[in-house]
Amino acid sequence: MYSHGSESLIKQAREIQESELQKFYSRLVKLLQGKEIGHETVDSLQRLHLILSATKYTRTLPSELQKRLVPLLSSPSEQLQVLSSAVLRETLPLSGQEHNYNQEHFSQLNSHAAALLLSQTGSRADLSSLCAQLLRSLESRPSEGPSHTLTNTLPILNTILTHSPECLTEDNMTVLSKKLVDWLRYASITQGGGASSGGFFTGPRSRQPVPIAELDGSVSGDFFTVLCVGQGFTEDQWMNVYSFSMLRHWLLTYHSGSNGNTTADAANRLQLSLSLSHSHSFSNDDRSEVDGSVVSMVSATSSSSRLLPPKERLREKAFQYCQRLIEQCDRKAHKRTDTDLQKACLVEAVCILDCVCVEDASLVYRAFPCIKALYGRLSSDLSFARVLLPLAQFYLNHGEMAAVDCECVWKLVFSRFPAELFNDPFLAHELLRFLRVNLESLQLRVPQYTRSFPNLLKFLAWDSPAVVDDFVDLLPSLVTAGTAVELLHTLLDLPCLSATLVLQFRSTCLPISESGGRGLMSLDAFRSPSYRGLFLFLLRGEAGSGDTIDRLSTLHELLAEAADWPRVIQCTQTVPVLLHIFFNKVIMVADEKLLAHLILVQLERSGLLLNIPNYIKEIHRVFSCHLLRLCKLHPSLVVDQSHELLEFAGTTANVYSKEEIYTHVVWVLGEYLSVSCDSRCSVRLITSCFEALEAVLFEITSSAPPPGACRPAPRVITTLMSALAKLASRSHDLIPRVSLFLSKLRTVARGGSVPWCSDEEDLVAIVTRGEELWSLLKAPGVAQSVLTPPPHVTTPQWHRDTNVAMPLRLRLLTSLTHSQ
Repeated sequence: MYSHGSESLIKQAREIQESELQKFYSRLVKLLQGKEIGHETVDSLQRLHLILSATKYTRTLPSELQKRLVPLLSSPSEQLQVLSSAVLRETLPLSGQEHNYNQEHFSQLNSHAAALLLSQTGSRADLSSLCAQLLRSLESRPSEGPSHTLTNTLPILNTILTHSPECLTEDNMTVLSKKLVDWLRYASITQGGGASSGGFFTGPRSRQPVPIAELDGSVSGDFFTVLCVGQGFTEDQWMNVYSFSMLRHWLLTYHSGSNGNTTADAANRLQLSLSLSHSHSFSNDDRSEVDGSVVSMVSATSSSSRLLPPKERLREKAFQYCQRLIEQCDRKAHKRTDTDLQKACLVEAVCILDCVCVEDASLVYRAFPCIKALYGRLSSDLSFARVLLPLAQFYLNHGEMAAVDCECVWKLVFSRFPAELFNDPFLAHELLRFLRVNLESLQLRVPQYTRSFPNLLKFLAWDSPAVVDDFVDLLPSLVTAGTAVELLHTLLDLPCLSATLVLQFRSTCLPISESGGRGLMSLDAFRSPSYRGLFLFLLRGEAGSGDTIDRLSTLHELLAEAADWPRVIQCTQTVPVLLHIFFNKVIMVADEKLLAHLILVQLERSGLLLNIPNYIKEIHRVFSCHLLRLCKLHPSLVVDQSHELLEFAGTTANVYSKEEIYTHVVWVLGEYLSVSCDSRCSVRLITSCFEALEAVLFEITSSAPPPGACRPAPRVITTLMSALAKLASRSHDLIPRVSLFLSKLRTVARGGSVPWCSDEEDLVAIVTRGEELWSLLKAPGVAQSVLTPPPHVTTPQWHRDTNVAMPLRLRLLTSLTHSQ
């Protein structure tokens, strides 16, 4: 983990003696007493931090050293701020001074000093006390303290509230809400930093206040926001920026559920909001009256918003601020970075509008004209996709109340976004998060959601590792009785979709041939009109156009060279996980008719998969697991689909190419093809099944495997033998045929090596199993009760109860088999 040199330094730090440590403390105190702090002092502080952090014990520094370290937190050098904060956080406060670290000890409150303050708070009461100190500093006038304190205090306070929102009292919330109103709405409208009007004779006396500007260079005629620009900014303008950055978090944390929910309260807020919408003006006659604030002293008149309580007033000012931001984003910015800033501010503004409208429904009617106009302006430009998602959230939350048609919004979100921006990782993350957060609402109110899975799965096909966690949560909501069959096919074709997306991307962005001059056959096929329909089906945007592709084997041949592409390989590793989730959900929503259809799909698709050996093996394993589960839940499915199951089990080639699923199909036939499971199971059906399995077993045990194929697995042979014995126990006319085969098997094994089994231990196991079955079949009644015990025997596990006859019967059968 560490290099040899690092381990040596850590070992020295841990083994330092107390006497040597005290000498080191004394030398460091002398170094800190100097007028200038040089490299030797910095090196000593770094060594001190290593000594303190390398041991699990927390040390107490000498009082003199600790007093010398505290002022370094306000040093102009950030390196000294970092070192002093790190050292003090590794130590215990001096005895009797556990609560003496507070804001008054620091001439400058910065992030490093704040880290120390937070590390010394040991309880919620300490955090509350620290918050109270920070709030008092926010209420102080600029002349009462250093001018740089406020700009550091609000971010620190926001950090504390993130981790411990309960540390603020109701009075604290009221104070901060009022301060946020002041900073958001009444920041200075002139530039800071000594802005000059220009001219040859410009001097201190000729400097005139310069108004703030918009991003397009025009003079701003309204209040200050984060999208205003200038040569410099005043402290209250910086506080405006900080306030906006924490506004949504503040509203979600402290305004949720804080209002009265009665009809009268709602009516009063609606009436007041309507009066504001008619009489509102952006004049400065509406200033806060927080005690001690500068703006309260210049308040001239009052307006209707003064009637609102502090929380509602902040909500109203946040609403105005966001509407102003949206208006500012209509302006064309001169710089590319400012354009990106506009997009970021649009996202935040729409989210805040959504937040305040959730809390106060009366604001919905005032917000929707602005939101609707913004959507109309941006919806045709996919570069604003990350802005359009918050707009979709707004429509989802409030579209029904405002009686607005949202069809165009969902068409954009579920159709164009995945189809055209599947390779945008940021959009993929945010869109899938939007779906997860609103899953219940989307299922109830947006019918396009469940039909859009062919499009949504493009995110998974393009970048499986990044989004698989999202689809683990989303996939169950996409499984319905109407989508189950098509969704299963789509999941199995996901590696093909991944390859197709790569081809689409290469077709539009890269040359026709690769750098080595070797063309891609699959890319040529993608461009060919004769195969265009196959790829267009994979790239379809909505479910309902068909279950799967008729020429699926042709498609797999065209995409054969994609088997080693990284994206395709990653996709094949994801599909088995999603298939487990699919089958776990489908048994909850499907009837027996649909489950029967799914069994047919499993049998059909087990041989129609993209030729990637590990992928095929994993899919067969998943199919086998859930085939057993479906048949156990609904044994009648075996009779319903007996023709297809027998056709699959009677094909000898499946023994070699589909060992896993073939073994389980045979087991299912032997286990559930019984009158006790379904009264429709006739002797004729049992006999036909017996003959099909007998033919396969005879064929694979009487000759060598075909060229290029492996020998049949011992498990397949023993499963076939067991299935035949089970079927014969239900139709006694078949017992002689099984007994004859089992006796021949023993004779063949004694004759030496056999071509269908190369391992001697496997052969012994097969023969032993055959002898056990042969012994059981000598007593047909006993064989049926052992090979196919009734449910009332297996479910309560009566064989474990010594008071019933089953243990005696088992001991009897054991003695019979051993005697042979």
